Amino acid sequence: MLKNKIVIFGYGNHGQFIAKGLLEDGFDVTIVESDKVFYEAAKKDEFTQVFLTDVTKDRELKKLDLKSFSQLVCVMDDEHLNVFLTLSLRSLFEKSYILSISDSLHTTQKLQMAGANKVIDLYEVSANKIHNILNRPIATKLLEEFVMYRNGIAFREMLIAKGSFLHGLQINELDLSVHGVLLVGMIDESLGHHFTFVTAGGNHKLNSGDTIVCIGEYKDLETFEKRINGGE
Repeated sequence: MLKNKIVIFGYGNHGQFIAKGLLEDGFDVTIVESDKVFYEAAKKDEFTQVFLTDVTKDRELKKLDLKSFSQLVCVMDDEHLNVFLTLSLRSLFEKSYILSISDSLHTTQKLQMAGANKVIDLYEVSANKIHNILNRPIATKLLEEFVMYRNGIAFREMLIAKGSFLHGLQINELDLSVHGVLLVGMIDESLGHHFTFVTAGGNHKLNSGDTIVCIGEYKDLETFEKRINGGE
């Protein structure tokens, strides 16, 4: 299984932007669509691995050899179809990592019950975006320009390994600028597998097993991830 091999279900309002972004970042992207219009749009955008498939039928999903992908990303425009697809994929591919998007708390709960490993709540993302604009307008503007106009910028999830120098530190004690990266948020496993933006307020203690999300240049992220896990 290749780490950067990803299949995206849906090339609609959300899927097309996610697919293009991942392709630009060097991921091996496969598109699966059940809508012929979106299927043709993906082919027109020069994706080479595009399949027109009825995602409501298990026998069609089985033909896709999904076990070879590192992540299955469900971003169908129809939220009911997205939940159904997540449930089907979890039933057929028990060990696969499934990421789904949601546009409501109700849908988020359904997706979690359906077996998604991670659910991205679009309303939560938007709410944090608004929070940043209202409370940190200058910092938000600088960050947007930093990402928009510089090549080689990426986000990365980093698991804090046992023995890491980050273990036991509080979020407000961290100054990662010396490493050339910026902390965006974290998943505090003691509070459940839920992503928290650092701008949401409060303070969290980092422990081994927690996950942090940082933004920076590729080479700085690579170096920093090695440092926090004893690689350097």
